[in-house]
Amino acid sequence: MTAVTFYFQVHQPYRLLRPGRKRKAPRRPGDLFDRKENERICRRVAARGYARTNRILLRAIDETEGAFRCAFSISGTALRQLEEWAPEALDTFVQLAETGAVEFLAETSMHSLACFGDAPEFEEQIRTHQDRVEALFGRRPTTFRNTECILSEPIARTAERLGFQAILGEGIETLLKGRNPHELWRPRGCERIVTLLRDYRFSDDIAFRFSNREWEHYPIDAKRFAGWLRAVPSSDPFVGLFMDYETFGEHQGDDTGILDFLAWLPRHVLEDDDRDPEDRVTFATPHEVTTRFAPLGELKIDRPVSWADAERDVSAWLGNPMQNDAHKALYAALPKLQSDAELVDAWRLLSTSDHVYYMCTKRRSDGDVHDYFSPYFGPHDAYVLFVRAIEALCDLGGV
Repeated sequence: MTAVTFYFQVHQPYRLLRPGRKRKAPRRPGDLFDRKENERICRRVAARGYARTNRILLRAIDETEGAFRCAFSISGTALRQLEEWAPEALDTFVQLAETGAVEFLAETSMHSLACFGDAPEFEEQIRTHQDRVEALFGRRPTTFRNTECILSEPIARTAERLGFQAILGEGIETLLKGRNPHELWRPRGCERIVTLLRDYRFSDDIAFRFSNREWEHYPIDAKRFAGWLRAVPSSDPFVGLFMDYETFGEHQGDDTGILDFLAWLPRHVLEDDDRDPEDRVTFATPHEVTTRFAPLGELKIDRPVSWADAERDVSAWLGNPMQNDAHKALYAALPKLQSDAELVDAWRLLSTSDHVYYMCTKRRSDGDVHDYFSPYFGPHDAYVLFVRAIEALCDLGGV
């Protein structure tokens, strides 16, 4: 029996404020961020995407009597924005939690790259996020998803030491070397934690190719896609469909049919057929998969992998001199600000990975994706604004 494991990432960063011609030094750390723009985007995405899509999932859970199941992680920055600017959308996430059919995962509270910058900060952000998720949704997370699915052996060992049972990763060929992404694997050097890997072909069919008119399978409907999932060998434990939640209603709007697709997919996956019940496809959360199946073997992770760009590595964030310089400058500033909680909070908002993502200089399809998300004029503009923000924080702290 194969389980379809839907996982949705919900995240919004705090974008920086562009100073006017008559540049004024910020009086408070919060002045570094573009409050109006962040509020506008949060309200838009919450209305067009989160709230509407959550209602679709709530209906699917109800109509299937809980057979449809899925998982989320919501970054701490997104939670903060939803609490302030779209509490009605946050309420729908709470309603999903109350069904008992939805698992909420832990990540770094700031959606940061602290795993590469400061080990104590990395652990602090994870614990902070665990606490927040437990307080909001009623259950402490047992599955960890690092920022942008970045996975390495040290990251897996840290997650294991913090008590997690599972960690998500990207099922890329260079990592698997011919092995099955639908099996559970134990990262090398770990004793208990298992990794659930993303099936990037199926996931990207929904997240990126669904509305692409040049795709050979366009247009795809829920029944046909469900048929692909049902054709997976019944001996495979699970299929990981991991994607940004903004896929639904924001990156792909109503006119693409993406919301109808999501509404019908659970029914077509679960519809009765002539197969033995043990061979039918179900839905399961990451935690449920880890309790049903044992890892098949050890997974050697020679270098960090992620779900971003064609390379599926960390070059989306740390792939050029500007990005590396900004990353080093950020973490060099942290010890100087530790005595002031407000400064540390602003520093943590700067640690969100989006800020260095905007500095990426890749071209072609990956470059188009980076440009789509960036609120700035270009990578150099993003770099200058970011470095100035670090300098302003240090000035406010008197260092």
